[in-house]
Amino acid sequence: MKIAVVCANGKAGRLIVKEALNRGLDVTAVVRGENKTAATKVITKDLYDLTAADLTGFDAVVDAFGAWAPETLPQHSTSLKKLCDVLSGSDTRLLVVGGAGSLYVNPEHTLCVSDGADFPEIFKPLAAAMAKALGELRERSDVKWTYVSPAGDFQADGERSGEYILAGEELTLNSKGESIISYADYAIAMVDEITKGSHIGQRISVVRK
Repeated sequence: MKIAVVCANGKAGRLIVKEALNRGLDVTAVVRGENKTAATKVITKDLYDLTAADLTGFDAVVDAFGAWAPETLPQHSTSLKKLCDVLSGSDTRLLVVGGAGSLYVNPEHTLCVSDGADFPEIFKPLAAAMAKALGELRERSDVKWTYVSPAGDFQADGERSGEYILAGEELTLNSKGESIISYADYAIAMVDEITKGSHIGQRISVVRK
């Protein structure tokens, strides 16, 4: 299976590359500058400069884009639109490293994690930007997309337990009442979805078991 990881130099991107390589997948890292991943196949190009020719022939493309500064938050929408436009009409799957703030907390799916009174004010602009991008993604029927939300506590340096719970649109807690997952376990879930998942046009979520 041939995959490309866009923005592969980020913390999530690097671990997804590593996990995929360890499973014998053919991995290409898409980076703007020096390749900091374990991949030997590299496309050195800015996300916004990618063309359909660059991503032709891949079974799946992982969007590991991230932006946190106020002035760059709109890029969650514009970068995702760019990748969707590039892959439009193709059989290549697009798997997006998403956020937890837009997970629903009620059966009616009218309230999100980010609507909670205890949701940190500092993270609300990021959650709103990512939710907007997800909403726009839901309107795309021309792309085989899957949006993968992590648990609420997404730990960059957390341990790799090798186990996780696959959930859906609602915030899911583990047996300890936690919403937590490490980047390493998230990478396992992402590669599982790439290789055997079938959640086309859906948002799924993962939490540590």
